[in-house]
Amino acid sequence: MGYFTHNITSNFVCRIKSSYKMKKLFTPFEKGPLKLKNRLVMAPMTRSRAIGNLPNELMATYYSQRSGAGLIVTEGTSPSPQGLGYPRIPGIYSDEQVKEWKKVTDAVHQNGSKIFLQIMHTGRIAHVANIPGGQLPVGPSNIRAAGEIFTDSLGLQQHSVPEALSLEGITRVIAEFVSASKNAILAGFDGVELHGANGYLLEQFLNPNVNNRTDQYGGNLKNRSRLIVEITGGIAAAIGPDKIGIRFSPFSQLSDQQPYDTEEVHQTYAHLSSELNKIGIAYIHLSTNPEIPEKTYDAIRTAFNNTIIYCNGLTLETAEQKLQDNSADLVAFGRGFLANPDFVRRIEKNDPLNDVDFNTLYTPGETGYIDYPIYRSLQ
Repeated sequence: MGYFTHNITSNFVCRIKSSYKMKKLFTPFEKGPLKLKNRLVMAPMTRSRAIGNLPNELMATYYSQRSGAGLIVTEGTSPSPQGLGYPRIPGIYSDEQVKEWKKVTDAVHQNGSKIFLQIMHTGRIAHVANIPGGQLPVGPSNIRAAGEIFTDSLGLQQHSVPEALSLEGITRVIAEFVSASKNAILAGFDGVELHGANGYLLEQFLNPNVNNRTDQYGGNLKNRSRLIVEITGGIAAAIGPDKIGIRFSPFSQLSDQQPYDTEEVHQTYAHLSSELNKIGIAYIHLSTNPEIPEKTYDAIRTAFNNTIIYCNGLTLETAEQKLQDNSADLVAFGRGFLANPDFVRRIEKNDPLNDVDFNTLYTPGETGYIDYPIYRSLQ
């Protein structure tokens, strides 16, 4: 299935020459509230194994296997039933979900890794067949996203037309994010990462091609940024700003995010970085792409005092270079961790890496999930 392959980050992990010495990737990290055993982050990747939207033992095994990472960011997890745009993604809005996620966090913590829960509301990137009770998806406006989405019951379908959130609806969404964050802490997570990337609800509010509102959540870039700032502030008041990260993908066109004025995009992320710095969150996680100008990276780095994570398109050598020149504090890999439970030990020893089985990225069960082999020299 390729219906949301952008969630599997496009990192290509190269083989490194034995003479190339990694000086920072494997060293402990401490900055602000983050204290990690190394500077390697397992990127968030949707894997669609949560039957009934419940975490399970299979998922606990999967994350435990990959706890060589200093920090794990989980797959996107919905704060409410209405945010479940895709099939078989987990939630964090019920007592049962909290209980099952606790098995995941316990397993990861046994190996000395930290784990943040990525909170993802898909907004208009959804179909009613994937939402319990046949509820309509919601968005900043009632503009249908182009393209198709997979459903277990109907196969590929056009995205459903979303219902534009009322002001009362926005207040409800903010409360759902805050409640989900409190639940994450109850489940043992070290913090939460807000998914403000990939064309999902939070990024939908930022884009004037998707957000045609005329109230305080639409119009100029500060108004379109308001939802992210208010959600982050609400979560900070509930669990502390030191337990919050956010993922951004400036200039990305994923999920029908049509491009708009490049200077306005730049100013939007400079503004958000400044506002999030005032709140004091732990990190900004950048999903990089070739369209991001250097001045936008620089503006984010200048405005934000805490940790910056880079993800996408990194080799081990370029990741090390980003750490050395202080562009990034941490570096995240997706496919490397997906296909190699022992990814960190393999790259330390320059051992060969497993290839990703793209046919089993989103299928139920353990195949292509927890059955990737550990390298023989480590058994």
